[in-house]
Amino acid sequence: MTPTTAQPETTAAAPTGWDLGDVVIHRIDEIALPPQTGPWLLPGVTREVIDEAPWLRPDFADADTPHLASHTFAVEIGALRILVDTGIGNAKTRANPAWNDLHTDYLQRLAAAGFPPESVDLVINTHLHTDHVGWNTRLSYGRWEPTFPRARYLTSRTEWDYWAAADMDDSRRQMFRDSVHPVRDSGRFDLADVPEHGHEVADGVRLIPAPGHTPGQVAVEIRGTDRSALITGDSIHHPVQLSHPHLTSCVDIDPDRAIRTRNQLLAGLADTDALLLGTHFPHPTAGVVRSHRGSYRLLAEPNTRTRP
Repeated sequence: MTPTTAQPETTAAAPTGWDLGDVVIHRIDEIALPPQTGPWLLPGVTREVIDEAPWLRPDFADADTPHLASHTFAVEIGALRILVDTGIGNAKTRANPAWNDLHTDYLQRLAAAGFPPESVDLVINTHLHTDHVGWNTRLSYGRWEPTFPRARYLTSRTEWDYWAAADMDDSRRQMFRDSVHPVRDSGRFDLADVPEHGHEVADGVRLIPAPGHTPGQVAVEIRGTDRSALITGDSIHHPVQLSHPHLTSCVDIDPDRAIRTRNQLLAGLADTDALLLGTHFPHPTAGVVRSHRGSYRLLAEPNTRTRP
């Protein structure tokens, strides 16, 4: 994301989780992104656009600026522990000052939710952008080592192949050196072929192709005994894109494809009880999609967890 002049604030919301029956999804906070991020990332989101969706205020936007956050989702399925995306990470050299050399308590929050690093079985990277792979690794005695020593790390083969052939700038090459290549070199990095109907990675967990933001991005469908949920990756950056699905981000590689993907995902979720969980949606983060005035809106469900 765009360079900013100040470090973002660490988020301080209470622990949040959603019960799907036999599955629990936890939101693990990293940081609230600076106010400048919204206008840069979503330049089409003006005050007038927000005015057309008053349900966005006060949680998802203020008078004229969308709010954004960085968090990950930790999923309990029986004894299986899955982490979807890994945020920005600590002690990483980044071109964006708001992301550079962070020192957050993310790992402590993850452990408090019942996910100490050694307990994680699978890490899913929805795509290989800096703010989705950062905690893949942590600094140990001057070397970048996989943060989750028992886990397999997974992304789509299409995503990997795209970046392997891309002419990357220095900052993106640095991100691959400190957050992706050490996992690959450890032998813990796997690639999944994700066809149109999706790819089942565990019982109740399916990767759904969500191209546009990047060519091989996936969303993650989680199915419990009571209901299902969809974790967006960056196919939907902000709830304003429910009311205005045509609004694209300035970092979408294929904006037209991103719009088609977003419309397809929202149409499948609309007027069902399935939860939509946004990777950059600020608190309350999740909700159900409802048809609204020829488009959609989000009815928030801040926390449905009932188990200790």
